[in-house]
Amino acid sequence: MQDKINLTRSSIVAAALDLLDEVGMDDLTTRRLAEKLQIRSPTLYWHFKNKRALLEAMAEEMMAEHIASPPPPGTDWRAMLLESGRSFRRAMLSHRDGARVHAMARPSLRQLPSAEAKVALLRAAGFSGVQALSVLLAVSRYTVGWVLEEQSLAGEHTGAPAAISAQTFPHMVEMFALAETLPPDALFEAGLRMIIEGLAQDGAVGRRDEA
Repeated sequence: MQDKINLTRSSIVAAALDLLDEVGMDDLTTRRLAEKLQIRSPTLYWHFKNKRALLEAMAEEMMAEHIASPPPPGTDWRAMLLESGRSFRRAMLSHRDGARVHAMARPSLRQLPSAEAKVALLRAAGFSGVQALSVLLAVSRYTVGWVLEEQSLAGEHTGAPAAISAQTFPHMVEMFALAETLPPDALFEAGLRMIIEGLAQDGAVGRRDEA
């Protein structure tokens, strides 16, 4: 077995992400990770105090691989939110159960420069602090929820159940058919744009009425 001196946090996180892709979140254990690394389980705790800390490092690495650089001053806030949602989804889709890993993690220091730049753009566009927080959470949680379902339903049939009658539920039969035939990228993009366009039209921009 390897000695702990030969391991680094980066090599452990890389192995953990590989194991995640192999077995999924439910079967990702520190015991299996130790076996993959050919070390004893206690050795992991020289680098991560518990599994939660390991999951947070995995989520941080997923984000680092796919999240774009901080948006420069003057970037249109709508374009920033669109790219933010798209890259966030790509990051979570880059690994099996990526959305579940992210949902258990807290923001890391590596993510703060990008978050700071996004808030600065929204404030410059006229959003109050409360509004900026609400906007970023709306886009983030829409994206996490989307990918959670997207990954949990991967490869499954999503058409209408056989028991549903087109005569009784014509609209639902249509919705099931559209959900199965339209590309997931297009559906995600449509929902994201609706959120952003709604923000632009509801009159929130330009009001700084926070306490």
